[in-house]
Amino acid sequence: MAAVSIAPEVIFNINGLKVTNSILATLLVDFVLISIIYKIRADLSPVPGKLQTIVESVISYFYSLTEQISGKFVDVIFPWFASFFIFIFASNIIGLLPGFGTIGFFQEEHGKEVFIPILRAVTSDFNATFALAIISLVATHILSIKYNGIFSYLKRFFSLNPIFLFVGILELVSEVTKVISLSFRLFGNIYAGEVVLHTISSLFAFVAPIPFLLLESIVALVQALVFSMLTMVFMTILITPHSEGGEH
Repeated sequence: MAAVSIAPEVIFNINGLKVTNSILATLLVDFVLISIIYKIRADLSPVPGKLQTIVESVISYFYSLTEQISGKFVDVIFPWFASFFIFIFASNIIGLLPGFGTIGFFQEEHGKEVFIPILRAVTSDFNATFALAIISLVATHILSIKYNGIFSYLKRFFSLNPIFLFVGILELVSEVTKVISLSFRLFGNIYAGEVVLHTISSLFAFVAPIPFLLLESIVALVQALVFSMLTMVFMTILITPHSEGGEH
């Protein structure tokens, strides 16, 4: 039984650019999401159908949730929260579909045949989760500068008071650990699920993998919520001025 590789496998090269199976999966997720968006937009109606009703209900619930946490900054933070959740959840769920990790080809490496799957769950690639975490952090700090000003932003981390300066340095370190925490949490849970499903499917072809698929579907939802809600909280904390922190 071949082990699930931690690193994504290269499918082909374009002028030296390596295209991996996780990149192909990302393009598939993008295509699915864009198709759904166009479908909903084309069918918009004053009397909503089932799909429109479901989408509106979900968006309304998440908007209310964001408003409860972010307050007056809801219109700024909600698009980020919703975008992260939708993309990560779609990536996680689509990665559980038949064919992911099972359809591929054999390639000779170091004198032995190695199976290369054509598609791999996006979030089981640490490069993808690390990129999402970086985007989350950069967006958070850009919004903080935009709504507080550069001087108020810098005062969070730097001060002439030695005690406040030490606290600010600790906050800077914590910002770096946020990237590590967000990326490793998402990657670790999805990759571990892939390993479990691969192992169970290799031992039992039918029935036995179903409970694990259901469990991984729940994990897919939970991990998307955790990542997006943590991003929402981090953005709220950094955007909110110090003078409003206690009140908020």
